[in-house]
Amino acid sequence: MPSPFRCLRLLLTGALISLCAAFAAHAQQGTVTVTDLAGRTVHVPARVERILLGEGRLLPALAVLDKENPLRRLVGMMGEFEKLDEAGYAQWKRRFPQIDQVPRVGRTSSGSFSDEQAIALKPQLAILGLAGGHGPSERDRETLARLEAAGVAVVFIDLRHEPLANTPRSMLLLGEVLGKKAEAEAFVKFWRAQLAVVADRLAQARPEAPTVFLENRVGLSEGCCDTMVGLVGKLLDAAGAQNVARGLVPGEFGTLNPEFLIARQPRLYIGTGIGTLATAQQTPLRIVLGADATPEAARASLARAVQRRGIAQLQAVKEGRAYAMWHHFYNSPFNVVAVQVFAKWLHPALFADLDPRATLQTMYERFQPIPLEGVYWTALKP
Repeated sequence: MPSPFRCLRLLLTGALISLCAAFAAHAQQGTVTVTDLAGRTVHVPARVERILLGEGRLLPALAVLDKENPLRRLVGMMGEFEKLDEAGYAQWKRRFPQIDQVPRVGRTSSGSFSDEQAIALKPQLAILGLAGGHGPSERDRETLARLEAAGVAVVFIDLRHEPLANTPRSMLLLGEVLGKKAEAEAFVKFWRAQLAVVADRLAQARPEAPTVFLENRVGLSEGCCDTMVGLVGKLLDAAGAQNVARGLVPGEFGTLNPEFLIARQPRLYIGTGIGTLATAQQTPLRIVLGADATPEAARASLARAVQRRGIAQLQAVKEGRAYAMWHHFYNSPFNVVAVQVFAKWLHPALFADLDPRATLQTMYERFQPIPLEGVYWTALKP
C-alpha cells in the first residue's frame, strides 16, 4: 500500500492539475483565437466593448455587423474619413452627430498615427488595414509591439489589395471577433451572390475583353495620366476588362504616357471620382461622385474632366465611351457593386438586365444604418 505521504502528494498533484485545467478552460472561454488577414494568430477578448479603427472609412464595414449603432463600441479612429470623403462623412454625421466626438488617433497617413493616444483610449481591439494605406500596417512592427504590450488585440483585414478574395474573409473575421457571426455570414452570402452574377456569365459567355484606360483620382493634379492596376483595377479585371496599364506600371498604380494612350486608343475610358458637389467650384477638374452628388452634377463634371489634354484626344471620349466610378469603392465592403457597374459598361448586351443601383440599395437597406444617397457612377452619355 502507498504511504500516507505519497497519497497526500498524489492528491495535491491531482488537485493542482485540475486547478490548472480549470484556469485554462476559463482562459479559453475569455478569448477567441483567430488568424487574421496577415496570417497572424491573435487572441481577442470574447466580449469586445472598445474598438479602435485604423481607418475611419472602415466604419461601414463595422456597421454591417452592428447596424443600429456602430459607434457604440468605437473609442477611436484615424481622421481620413472626413478629409478624403467629406460628403460620406457628412451623411454619417447627420445620422450620428456624436461621430465628431470620437477621438482621432491620426490624420490621413500611417506616419500620423499616435501610439500614445491610441493606448490611452484603452481599446480591447484594433482593426487595421492589411499593407497599410491611411493607417498602420503589419510592417509597422514597433506600433504593433506597443499596442500588444498594452493589451490591445490587433487584427488586420483587407478590402483594398485583394478585394475579391479578402472582403468575405475580412467580414467573416470581424463577425467572429465581434460576436456577430450571423450578421457577417448574411452579408457574405449576399456579396458572393452578387459577384457570381458577373463571374458566372463571363465564364459561360467568354466575351472578348475590351481595352480600358482607368484614370486614378481624376483632377487630383492637372496632368495626365495617373492609373492603377491594383485597387479599383482589381474590380475592373473581375468585370472582364483588359487594363492597358497592366504590365506597364510597377506596383498597384503609376503613370502612363499620353502619347502611349493616343497610340493605343483604348476602347473605354473610366476615371475615378474624388470630387464632391460642395467643392465642385474649387476643384472643377475633379469628378463629382458620392453621397452629395446628383446625376446632373456627376455627368457635367465628367464632361469637364475629359476635355483635358491627353484625354480629349481619345476615341473613347470622342465617341461617348467615357465613364466614371466613385473612387472609394476601392476600400469599401460594397466593392462588388463596382464590379457589376463595370460589367454593364464593358459588356452591355450580356448584362443588360443587371441593376447595380438596386444591388447597392439592397445592401444599404439590409446592412447600413444610413440610407443610400447620392450618385456613385456616371457616363458621358445617358
